[in-house]
Amino acid sequence: MLTGWKERLAKGCIAQRYVVAIMGFLAIANAYTMRICLSTAITEMVVHRDRNESHLDPDACPSSSVSNNKHEPHGRFDWDEETQGLILSSFFWGYVITHLPGGMLAEKFGGKYALGLGILSTAIFTLLTPLAAIHGGAGWLIAVRFIEGLGEGSTFPAINAILAHWVPPQQRGILGSFVFAGSQIGTVVGTALSGVLIQYSSIGWPSVFYLFGALGVLWFIAWTLLCYNDPQSHPFISDEEKTFLEKSIGGIDNKKDVPPVPWREMAKSVPLWGLIFAQIGHDWGFFTLVTDLPKYFKDVMRFNIFENGFLTALPYVVMWLCSMGSGWLCDHLITWGYISTTVARKIFTTIASVGPGIGIIAASYAGCDRTSVVALLTLGTGLMGTFYPGMKVNALDLSPNYAGTLMAIVNGIGALTGIVTPYLVGVLTPDSTILQWREVFWIVFGVFLVTNLLFIFMGSGELQPWNNPLTMKQGTEEAGKSETSSKTGKPIEIYHNKTLTLKKVDICLNTSC
Repeated sequence: MLTGWKERLAKGCIAQRYVVAIMGFLAIANAYTMRICLSTAITEMVVHRDRNESHLDPDACPSSSVSNNKHEPHGRFDWDEETQGLILSSFFWGYVITHLPGGMLAEKFGGKYALGLGILSTAIFTLLTPLAAIHGGAGWLIAVRFIEGLGEGSTFPAINAILAHWVPPQQRGILGSFVFAGSQIGTVVGTALSGVLIQYSSIGWPSVFYLFGALGVLWFIAWTLLCYNDPQSHPFISDEEKTFLEKSIGGIDNKKDVPPVPWREMAKSVPLWGLIFAQIGHDWGFFTLVTDLPKYFKDVMRFNIFENGFLTALPYVVMWLCSMGSGWLCDHLITWGYISTTVARKIFTTIASVGPGIGIIAASYAGCDRTSVVALLTLGTGLMGTFYPGMKVNALDLSPNYAGTLMAIVNGIGALTGIVTPYLVGVLTPDSTILQWREVFWIVFGVFLVTNLLFIFMGSGELQPWNNPLTMKQGTEEAGKSETSSKTGKPIEIYHNKTLTLKKVDICLNTSC
């Protein structure tokens, strides 16, 4: 019965590459709900110190009710800001470790189980989080978060390896943006629903971890049943779609066709270093906001937990809409030859750097005007969505053959900022004053600008010669270049000596497309 259902799905109205994209989107969404739910929950887990009563901040925003947590109105754990910073950063200690091995395993054996088992392990330890915190304290909570990070470290490298096999170049911006936008939806659901659960559930903050851990387990079951490493191994894909993907991407047997990773050439690649710098800038700003924005809204703006959850989620709703709209626009501009891939990546990355930088600085000078602060942070963070058709899909431009390893390197180095930023926020904001947080936002602004300039000068959207080391050794330069068709004048991308003239593709749900 199950086999017949999947066959009907394959022959129905949705192509298998869209099934993979939807499940990839849900994978990242689940990963982010489990990653960031602690950022909201910790504001109610810890003992709250009223800054007005202690006179530590004469400019503190007034509030008649900082907490409406009916279960533990004064918090259970007496952790200072530095300890909270260590707890929030501990996830990334494990996260950076498994990036590279996860990416290499995904390239060699396929990304299905590298991704699936990683999400499953994270889900299991998310379910164990309340037990670790209540009975083990900060030390055990840090250990559990570290293990969760180990599980999620393979997420983006494995997703990239899968997309390299399933997403044709014409749809890379829109489908890539859709999949990676799972981070915004996961953030929205994780923060908004956390506030609701803490306020209205019968057990308070532990319910957050039970719900999102359970959803992660359910996703793993669906992923195992529905998705496969590539079109060649998919038993229920239509012949039409398999042929389309074969022509546009080329069939690659990872165990036979792709040579060992060209480490030396990659280390000398200027576009790769440009992408690394762009990732550092994006992650510095994104991780600062996604990890610590709930604390800013709670400690500085004095929102209660219900307001905190929804208002923290709002910027990421706008960010998701921006990422989807800019993904479509980017594909359109490239496909019709208005701008080159390189120019497109740099323009959209610049918008995603300068816009958020200006937004958070302006918000820090808005004082206690809650409406202005939320509006500025929402607009600024929303513009960060153009990172996805900008630098986030750039690894696929540079080297689709080594997309998993490339994402592991880039995302792994960028994730180091996830270790630094929560702890840095904890050190710089011991009293959670407006002036202390303003210093944090200025640092974010500076990192945005510097890394964006480096990407502008060093980045590229062209296929790199080291994408096919065997062809390089034979002296055939065509496999590493992006050329122009003499007939159409449209860009041609070459993979393993196969050419593909990019043209407008109607993005629909029928496999005949």
